Amino acid sequence: MAKELAIRARNERNAALIEAMLLAASADGRISAVELEVLIRRVIERPEFEGTRAEELNALVERSAKKLAESKDLESVMRSLRERLPDHRTRMLAFGLAAAVAFGDQRVPREEVGLLKNLQAALGISEDEVAEIITTIESGGSLAEALGDPLERLYAEVMVLVMASDGKPKEAEAQALVESLAGDPLFQGVSRGEAQRYVAEAFASLAVQGLPDRLQALARGLTTHGQRVKAFRLACKIAAASEGGRGEERMLELLQATFGLADDEVERLKQQP
Repeated sequence: MAKELAIRARNERNAALIEAMLLAASADGRISAVELEVLIRRVIERPEFEGTRAEELNALVERSAKKLAESKDLESVMRSLRERLPDHRTRMLAFGLAAAVAFGDQRVPREEVGLLKNLQAALGISEDEVAEIITTIESGGSLAEALGDPLERLYAEVMVLVMASDGKPKEAEAQALVESLAGDPLFQGVSRGEAQRYVAEAFASLAVQGLPDRLQALARGLTTHGQRVKAFRLACKIAAASEGGRGEERMLELLQATFGLADDEVERLKQQP
């Protein structure tokens, strides 16, 4: 049941992100080819949409466009976006994606500016945050630069992969995960709500995309040797909590190969408390 709820929350969040982009693109009464191209490109670069096939994306865009067309008024649309985008970072992402589409064709009509202002107010985005997002977009940068995509989410996913490696997470593993999130310096400043969201998203991504795709995503997200060592150390802590079953050992082998860690380094990390 928890997995199904996590998957549904992920789908609702992604639909809300698409709707925000479509709102910006259609504010002047038309969606240009350039705006549509920017929409697709921004979706592809975001980890929230990783694993989404082309036909699924097309269907999502069509459903979102139909929903917006059938909406009674803008306020009801904004209210729906707020409900499906519960945390501030995701709301900033929605605004950033909408702004990227609006600025995509190098012309921002008055209607699109007004829409962005309404979206900013509805989602509670500050003027400073708006300025940083717009500066990033105009310089051709990735929204990750403005949003500060958290490494903690990737670290949490590594631990979830080990927990799920035997198909049935154990109570001891779950307790180790909670303690790691609460007590490890890597998660300093991560609230309980954020930690819960990271774990839920990790389970949902694994269920939807499968292990090979998620390992590739971790390889892309954890780019430095130091980050990969930290991730593997956390994985070892979860495996140790289950007393090293075959499933966990196999997952550690896959993570070692994914991160390119040497055997002696892996043995040292396994011995750490």
